[in-house]
Amino acid sequence: MSDLKQTPTTEQQDVIQYVKNNGGPTLGYSTASGVSILEQDGLFFKDLSKDGTLDKYEDWRLSADERAKDLASKMAIEQIAGLMLYSRHQSIPAVSTGWFASTYGGKTYEESCAKPWELTDEQIGFLAKDHLRHVLVTSVESPEVAARWSNKVQAFAEGTDFGIPANNSSDPRHSSDANSEFNAGAGGHISMWPETLGLAATFTPEITRQFGEIAAKEYRALGLATALSPQIDIATDPRWFRFTGTFGEDSKLTTDLARAYVDGFQTSTGDQEIEGGWGYNSVNAMVKHWPGGGSGEGGRDAHYGCGKYAVYPGNNFDEHLIPFTDGAFKLDGKTDKASAVMPYYTVSVDQDPVNGENVGNSYSKYLVTDLLREKYGYDGVVCTDWLITADESSSKDSFLSGKPWGVEELSVAERHYKLLMAGVDQFGGNNEIEPVLEAYHMGVAEHGEDYMRERFEKSAVRLLRNIFQLGLFENPYLDVEESTHIVGNPAFMEAGYEAQLKSIVMLKNKNQVLPVQPKSKVYIPKRYLPVGKDWFGFPTPESLKHPVNLEIVEKYFHVTENPDEADFAIVFICSPNSGTGYSQEDADQGGNGYVPISLQYRTYTAGHGRAQSLAGDARDSDVLNRSYLGKSVTPHNTTDLDSVLETKAKMKGKPVIVSMTLTNPTIVAEFESEVDAIIANFGVQDQAIMEIVSGAVEPTALLPMQMPANMKTVEEQFEDVAHDMDCHVDSVNRVYDFAFGLNWSGVIEDTRTAKYKKVK
Repeated sequence: MSDLKQTPTTEQQDVIQYVKNNGGPTLGYSTASGVSILEQDGLFFKDLSKDGTLDKYEDWRLSADERAKDLASKMAIEQIAGLMLYSRHQSIPAVSTGWFASTYGGKTYEESCAKPWELTDEQIGFLAKDHLRHVLVTSVESPEVAARWSNKVQAFAEGTDFGIPANNSSDPRHSSDANSEFNAGAGGHISMWPETLGLAATFTPEITRQFGEIAAKEYRALGLATALSPQIDIATDPRWFRFTGTFGEDSKLTTDLARAYVDGFQTSTGDQEIEGGWGYNSVNAMVKHWPGGGSGEGGRDAHYGCGKYAVYPGNNFDEHLIPFTDGAFKLDGKTDKASAVMPYYTVSVDQDPVNGENVGNSYSKYLVTDLLREKYGYDGVVCTDWLITADESSSKDSFLSGKPWGVEELSVAERHYKLLMAGVDQFGGNNEIEPVLEAYHMGVAEHGEDYMRERFEKSAVRLLRNIFQLGLFENPYLDVEESTHIVGNPAFMEAGYEAQLKSIVMLKNKNQVLPVQPKSKVYIPKRYLPVGKDWFGFPTPESLKHPVNLEIVEKYFHVTENPDEADFAIVFICSPNSGTGYSQEDADQGGNGYVPISLQYRTYTAGHGRAQSLAGDARDSDVLNRSYLGKSVTPHNTTDLDSVLETKAKMKGKPVIVSMTLTNPTIVAEFESEVDAIIANFGVQDQAIMEIVSGAVEPTALLPMQMPANMKTVEEQFEDVAHDMDCHVDSVNRVYDFAFGLNWSGVIEDTRTAKYKKVK
């Protein structure tokens, strides 16, 4: 094993040099890193170990597995421990306040005069001291800044620890900016697509694959090598706040779209392929969340202590595995399977028949080793979700709390050790090496040094393979000008916009009020929201503003503030937002703190909830019976319903159209009979909605979930079972069921509905 390498100082000038191989890869290296070039058999190789000899891991002619095994055998335990870390969220440049704040030379970004692509003190620390190589990137100022920052990171990393490149990653970042305008031939900061649920609404795997192919090219141009996506949980409880990030509730549709998404991200072809479909256009896909996170009791989410339990009243655990086992792990492309998996935070209650443990999914040896690795033969990276080794907070609805569900009594180091013994390779949101080293020594004390060395090397090989197979060891550097031309180029922007158009569902079109004659006069009421808080718990201000870009609307219709002058109205609303399912006010008043999550706009009182919850925590600091029976909740945006009904009255019989942005199945019974048309979207530009309303584009999308008739059916459905609700039947007797949608001719019946629609 090698000694740990000296860290280069940030004052050294990074000059990137390139060396071309005939019939082989172009090598890129920083002159500040201490790396030199070796020549053998007329070919060139990077001397990343700086020892003057060609090591196996430096030989690009060998397979990724051979190289990973060689390098893992050379690494010190400290270096492998650093490889197991996955950083907390990094914005480029760093923010100066809040939970993710960082500094430059001890100063805030604004005070430091640093360039936006400079490394923060925190980044220098975790790259050098903690040997961290997996960095989660959030916002970036621009593609140019992202590319320059990536080059800085790679040059710094190249000078340390065998020259192991950084594997930078991202959560989904291709959401649409509703207010922006699409102009054919114009570019943007990144291509804009519907949310994952919108991709599902197209019912077209080819569109999802195209998204993956384009997004992968943009990721690589930004210096990103791993996508923390797709989210392939089947969303079997309609109240789950992460519903919009899924492909919906159907396992068959989700399976097909999961396969297409991963194939698109991971596959390189032609001269971009290195080996086995992997190459310079490939991005590792980390599918989530094993074994499925969509069945939280009462629809609550496990980011919060109130939602840590996933329940299976329908005994339907196995269906949640299908998108993984038959989709992400059985690709059509040559990469074979998704290269990484993330278990969810949840405790999958009573699903461990071997050990009988009820612990968070990553902590479960049964779920990770027995089921995922041994039964289904998965040998890729398993990475925990973020902050599961940190201590919990006292608040049951804190998004930023640690989430050590089921192992709260263990120390931070003991949690790391339990995860290692369960079969996990990587710790999400952990920048510090010390707890991993403590866990290693716990293992040495219990199993001996040889055992723990082998255990660490096994994870190192998996983690290194995902870096080798993308060609990053040969050249991790970006051409900044090329990156700015790739990310958000006109062709990519157009493809995303076309997908948006194909994701909009028309639910109602009474008397064929749609499409509306262009240049008709439209009244669009402002949208009011009271003071509230977001999912992080941060306060949000009162707002009253137009919900769309009126300049875009004016290109299709004449906008008037006077409903008496208008020919028709459009009311823009969103799915009801009633919070996390927990109320500190209720707890302070002597209740258990648990309240319902509602999918209707008016105040809902739970008359059909369970009297005794299926899961709970018997500790004095927690709640065993989490029932909310008889309690009430009012959604933050109950004002959306007010706006619809008030606009109906103001229009005095003239057409009223509702445009809904859906994040969850929504109860439309409160207003459907009062309006003439309803169109639903899953995150699109305003312009795309205008294209549908004006008839420039015909709607083709289908509902990727059921729309419930009422809250009674929501309460009575099983959290783990899909398609088990009574659906809304509208005023013209159409059922808003899975795979329902209208075009100008009526109900859509085509090859997609023939393949996916459920036979009742």
